[in-house]
Amino acid sequence: MKKKLLVIGAHSADFVWRSAGTIAKAIEEGAETLVVCMSYGERGESGELWKENPQRSVDNVKEIRHEQAQKAADILETPIQFLDWGDYPMLISDERITQLTHIIGDFEPTVILTHSEKDPFNPDHPLAFQATQRARLLSCGAGVPSAFKNIDPPAWYSFEPHQPELCGFLPDTYIDITSVMDKKMAAMDCMGAQKYLRDYYAELASRRGNHARRISGQKNVQFAEAHQSQVPRVTNTIF
Repeated sequence: MKKKLLVIGAHSADFVWRSAGTIAKAIEEGAETLVVCMSYGERGESGELWKENPQRSVDNVKEIRHEQAQKAADILETPIQFLDWGDYPMLISDERITQLTHIIGDFEPTVILTHSEKDPFNPDHPLAFQATQRARLLSCGAGVPSAFKNIDPPAWYSFEPHQPELCGFLPDTYIDITSVMDKKMAAMDCMGAQKYLRDYYAELASRRGNHARRISGQKNVQFAEAHQSQVPRVTNTIF
């Protein structure tokens, strides 16, 4: 079965900071990918743009954010979909859950990657987690036959939040992104609305690479991204 990675971010830059390396690595290994951005982050995630011009319109910020995220996605060679649900606050309705459920059902991912369950500094990230959790369950019929189309339950991970200790984030999976770190750096360079995060996430990838080397003994790992599984994995061997 073809591997398919679905990355769901609350804002249009979340996939770049937290999972660009994982996306590029998946594509390098032949997987199909799709990025879904619930909002553009036009209100709460675009400080550099508002600082440059406080008179900008919200629509103008959305246009810039769209262009930046699309350019980053093109570098990673992944399709991207923008839902434009708004941010700060993001509101989750039954209609939006249905929309996300259809996206999951149509794409049929083998892996879903999204936010952590908790985030005391960002009101939208936990909502993205909750929406993904609900849509994932609906799309696979909660594991039982249903009167509607359902897919095999995808593996489900949270990518690393900005303040992991305060979000209850306990990484249990490290992805070696050494071979695609140049693509992650190039994708991060596109995100001018939050350019201050580039160096932070570059350093984090190096630090997680150090952890991965210590855990595995694989001395060739220089950069990594950390994720936390939300459901157990089922395999036919312990090795």
